[in-house]
Amino acid sequence: MLSYYSSLSAEVYDLDKPIGKSFGDVEFYRERLAGNEGRILEPATGTGRLLVPLLEDGLHIEGFDSSSEMLDICRAHCKERGLHPKLFEADMETFRIDVEYDAIILPAGTFQLLAGREQAIKALKNFRKHLAPGGRLLVDLYVPQGFEIDRPRTRTWQTKAGEVITLESKTVEVDWIKQCSVSHNRYEKWQGGKLIQTELERFPMRWYGVEEFKLLLGSQGFEDIIVSSNYEYGQYPKDAQHAVTFEAIAHI
Repeated sequence: MLSYYSSLSAEVYDLDKPIGKSFGDVEFYRERLAGNEGRILEPATGTGRLLVPLLEDGLHIEGFDSSSEMLDICRAHCKERGLHPKLFEADMETFRIDVEYDAIILPAGTFQLLAGREQAIKALKNFRKHLAPGGRLLVDLYVPQGFEIDRPRTRTWQTKAGEVITLESKTVEVDWIKQCSVSHNRYEKWQGGKLIQTELERFPMRWYGVEEFKLLLGSQGFEDIIVSSNYEYGQYPKDAQHAVTFEAIAHI
């Protein structure tokens, strides 16, 4: 299996989640970061869905991603709009840059792509290391809504060039003890009724309990943790279908 967010996967992500598309998070992060004059970092920035609107708001935001294909699309979107952010290829657990950020943001559950607990802890330590004293970490998480093992789900998109991309996805593993799942995705691109490109993807995802993740943040030196639900600041979760956002401060 190829790593996730390769060529076709990145193209589908951009078609399905174009620049500025909001799940409530674009408005929420605009509000939480309003007036921030320091540097902001978005790990796993993807194709720039959130990064570009925040740049257009005048925020000094930078981003990185482990997928060069996603970054290529992000750079193209920025260039089209006359934006020139710092973008680089890296992993959440191992990136190193001689900068202290005022905020690090991870919307849309991207942190859950770190399927192993050790990976997650290493990433949190790394975020803490790159935050200035008093800097903020904001992380969105989702709670799983149940799994249908080995039952394929299919979606279809059409490109501007008239090609058709299909995605067949199925959950193949669920570990309730380790709180992680694995899906297998098959992307196919068709043109004039002929298959011209295929891509396979192994897609892991980890989930957390609300209080569990608060404890995890606390164990890595984060304090003053605020939990929000459905992008309503300070609203403790009541509905498992809503995104849960954690905002925490990196103290000395």
